[in-house]
Amino acid sequence: MIKTIVKIDGMMCGMCEKHVNNAVSRAFVTENITSSHKKGETEIISETAPDETKLREAVEKEGYKVVSVTSEPYEKKKFGLFRKL
Repeated sequence: MIKTIVKIDGMMCGMCEKHVNNAVSRAFVTENITSSHKKGETEIISETAPDETKLREAVEKEGYKVVSVTSEPYEKKKFGLFRKL
């Protein structure tokens, strides 16, 4: 799994977050997408790193500016019900 952080300029509200999430989900197959207008970023969890050019195109088509794109390996957090005491 890969976590991609996209710094985005121009998101002002929850509706902006939804526009960005929808644009990314239309362009790529993802496990999860989370956007924050307060942080000015979108986090994408996917099997492979998205193509940066295609990602920029999808987001900027919605009227937002992509400032940077970074990807790193990601491991799902494991939650256990029982702990060893």
